[in-house]
Amino acid sequence: MGPIHTSSTLGNVSQSNSPADYIDLLERIHEHVLPRTYLEIGIRDGRSLALALPGTRVLGIDPAFALAHPLVRNAQCFAETSDNFFAARDPRTLIGGLPIDLAFIDGMHKFEFALRDFANVERSCGPDSTILIHDCNPRLREEASRKQQTYIWAGDVWKLIACLRTERPDLDVSVIDVGPTGLGVIRSLDPSSTKLFDSYDDIVAKYGALDFDELERDRHGILNVVDADWNAVVGVLPNRPMRRSNATVLRLQRQLRVFIAKARRRLRPETLRNSTV
Repeated sequence: MGPIHTSSTLGNVSQSNSPADYIDLLERIHEHVLPRTYLEIGIRDGRSLALALPGTRVLGIDPAFALAHPLVRNAQCFAETSDNFFAARDPRTLIGGLPIDLAFIDGMHKFEFALRDFANVERSCGPDSTILIHDCNPRLREEASRKQQTYIWAGDVWKLIACLRTERPDLDVSVIDVGPTGLGVIRSLDPSSTKLFDSYDDIVAKYGALDFDELERDRHGILNVVDADWNAVVGVLPNRPMRRSNATVLRLQRQLRVFIAKARRRLRPETLRNSTV
């Protein structure tokens, strides 16, 4: 099932200013896309997972998550690696047979892990879906190290963008230049493609050998960088929402959920760890 046309303008979301950071951008993307389903790899404390709007069917994956933010009622979280999750489960089965409309990959900050995550997620998407990849635009060599050396750590996830733009020319691939280390946007997905699985070892060897110097020499050419201005960002996102809803109403409902959760936490702080509202 493709996106549902609505007479409102992209869920009543109209933004022209630049997002403050990737969390701000993620929130705007949720309100723009209005996904029916959302999957996130690397949920940690649930800060970004909690951006899902009411009514969204949510899957979260992280081997060691500790939620500190209230989630939508139908969120399902799995305390395991993404490799184990995809080996044992079919995401579509968990979300009522629907494709994944929107996904956010923020797991292990190493190219080969991000490659597997992308390939596995794409298999459960539809042609109108969107996959977001965090940490695709590291500013410094130290941030792009495969071993964390700095507080802000992107690893070598940027190599996934270089890989997809070469090995999968059928995809629409770009990176939003949003702080602190960029957000990749992948569209025109093909869940039937096996290219990344079939050539996995060769791809890992080829792109794993890329040096950060190559990124610095041609950052815009390799990453297809898009300015973090909302007017530019919407150009690489779906032009219609995935469900017939009013984003303003959903945003207010999410804010109410957060308010209620905070009130409960003040009254019964010991009972709210990993809660949903």
